[in-house]
Amino acid sequence: MAWVDSHCHLQLDGRPPNELIERADEVDRIVVPGVDVESSEAALGLADEHPGRVFATAGLHPHDARHWTVQRNQIERLANQVVAIGETGLDFYRNLSPPDDQKASFRDQLNLAGVLAKPVIVHCRDAFADVFEMLETAGAGLRTVLHCWTGGPRWSKRFLELGVTFSFAGPVAFETGATVREGAAVIPPEQTMVETDTPFLTPPPFRGQPNEPARVALVGAALARVWAIPVDEVARITSARATQVFGW
Repeated sequence: MAWVDSHCHLQLDGRPPNELIERADEVDRIVVPGVDVESSEAALGLADEHPGRVFATAGLHPHDARHWTVQRNQIERLANQVVAIGETGLDFYRNLSPPDDQKASFRDQLNLAGVLAKPVIVHCRDAFADVFEMLETAGAGLRTVLHCWTGGPRWSKRFLELGVTFSFAGPVAFETGATVREGAAVIPPEQTMVETDTPFLTPPPFRGQPNEPARVALVGAALARVWAIPVDEVARITSARATQVFGW
């Protein structure tokens, strides 16, 4: 089986990235999202070290959206060198940046992705209605990636109308992940990708340990159980979607 880890913060992990990459022998490609200027530059450095295996994105996370006016020019400068814009979006759970700042940063990064014809990686936590409205206005499509999707059936069906890509992470395998699995059940497998969100959201049986790209297959196995299809079919389908999204 060959997997694509569509969201993996190797540059934020603290462990040697090369070790994590070497252990992920079933993972063909790894997308490393930036969450600010520094981490976006670090992601580009990893992509340069591992051409064809590691791919960088550049963006500003909603937690730091209050710094958008300061970092905007540098993010835009990096945008031409990466495969996608983001991680951007809205997080009204922690609200580490004011909601208006989050929306302004998100809107500008959506526009940047549109101008450059690049995918956009979207973080959505306790902000489904606002994210939906902003994506609908921006004209979302298959290259709009809903990272670590945790919506239930109702929101999953609504976002399906936009033709977006749903990327599933560890929560789909958690004991507490019933709502996520119910959401996944109404989404066609062909509209999904898998991710680890390394070093976060480690799936069982490794809960409590730092995550890593080798564990993306555990996310795929959880989806296989939801859809009642073979795990290798999940690998094939999600990798094909990643190829579409990132233009490989």
